[in-house]
Amino acid sequence: MPKSKSKRRTYQAPPRKKPKPSPKWYGVVILCLLFGGALVIVLNYLSLLGGSAKNMYLFIGLGMIALGFLGATQWR
Repeated sequence: MPKSKSKRRTYQAPPRKKPKPSPKWYGVVILCLLFGGALVIVLNYLSLLGGSAKNMYLFIGLGMIALGFLGATQWR
């Protein structure tokens, strides 16, 4: 016996929209933050940023690296 139309249909959710890709400059900014932060830390410990090594430059470098990682998690 043929099935009625109401029993043949099942609900099909609409397809999810794909998120827009990140702009091309976004990856460059992430890499600049990561490598720039590492460079600040190295230059700080080589005493090239202002005499002796200072904690301020260490925190700036670590902050740049952290921003790079946070930005990388949002990159598509």
